[in-house]
Order: sequence, then C-alpha cells, then structure tokens
Amino acid sequence: MTPRQLPLDLGHRPAMGRDDFLVAQCNSDAVAWIDLWPEWPGPALAIFGPAGCGKTHLASVWRARSGAAIIDAARLAERDVPRLADGAVVLEDADRGVDERALFHLYNMIAERRRHMLLTSRSAPARWTVALADLRSRLNAVPAVSIAAPDDSLIGAVIVKLFADRQLRVGDEVVQFLVTRIERSFAAVRAAVAAIDAASLARRGNITVPLVRQVLQDQAAKETEG
Repeated sequence: MTPRQLPLDLGHRPAMGRDDFLVAQCNSDAVAWIDLWPEWPGPALAIFGPAGCGKTHLASVWRARSGAAIIDAARLAERDVPRLADGAVVLEDADRGVDERALFHLYNMIAERRRHMLLTSRSAPARWTVALADLRSRLNAVPAVSIAAPDDSLIGAVIVKLFADRQLRVGDEVVQFLVTRIERSFAAVRAAVAAIDAASLARRGNITVPLVRQVLQDQAAKETEG
C-alpha cells in the first residue's frame, strides 16, 4: 500500500488588494461606492450580503486606502470610541451583537470629526433589530449597498483566484466541473478549494476531475451525517 502524505496546514495568504477583487454585476455597486471614497455623502456606508460574498475583501481594500482601524462589532466598547474616531474605522458584522450605545457614540463622534466608517453585515441596517431609537434613525440614513449572489462566470473566476492564492493552477475542466456542482456562495467555494487542496496533498497527486468529484462526495456525506 502506498503511504498517504499527511497534509500540513502551512497557511496561505489570500490576495486582498483592489486589483485582486473580481468585479461583476453582483458587486459592482459596492465597488463603485468604495472607489467613491472620500466623497461619500455622509459619515458612514454599509455593505451587506451573504457570508463569503466579498465584504471583508472590500473592507480590506478600503482599509488600505483610508488607513482605517478594523474591529469586530461584538468587541466594540464605549471606552474604544474616542480612539477609533480619531480616524477611519471598519466595523465588521455590525448586525451581530453590537453594543448599541457604543455604536451610537462612535457614529456621532465620527460625524463630528468628519471621519468615515464602513459597516459590514449580512442584512441592510434598516432591517436590524435596534432598540435605541436615536441609533436606529442614524442607521436608517446610512447609504446601504448589497453584494448579491454570484453567477456562474464569477463563481468560476473565484475558483481560479482561490487556487491561485494557494499557488495552484487547475485545468478548465476542473473549474467547469466545480461551477456546475457547487453551492452558489463564496463560502462554499472557499471550503471546497481548501478540501481539494488538502486531498491533493494527501494523495500526492494533481487536481483532476475524479479527485474533485470524490472530495465533493465526501463533503456531501459529512453534511448528511451531520
């Protein structure tokens, strides 16, 4: 029996620059708003969409341009507000467990100091459950732009990009096979590429359609068992 190599998770650095972001119909409005900065009409912008759709990538692009600090909304505390409001700030997952009073004060201080804040979330601010009325009125005034589900051409381009991030090149037949069989989300594409990479390392083989078929079948079986 040929011994199987254990894949070592050495990590990889996704390309996160502006030129690496794949622009398509589903995300072009969000890209246009990022490119519009610093000429935003107000102190804040919200970008919303499903997990893995590119919100964090766009936030990283804006962070590089603006020098923004970045913080998970669940970790925002009132003591952090004066420091964060000294410059631009990205508040990620802003619809998931944020301290409303801290966000209210941050918004006000950002506006007073003529700074800017980018909010990322899975739904538009107008749909968030917000108890603090003053915060709700401010969020309702924030321009909100969505990133929609990707089409086949974008899914294919993302597959190629994610393999390239891992210094891997795959044939067109592999890309097309994945496009026609994978869930329409970037999160699913990312998980599949990681699993395929690990499987190819374990088998010391090339990435082929039979290998990809087996990986997808294994993933489906695990989901069924779960």
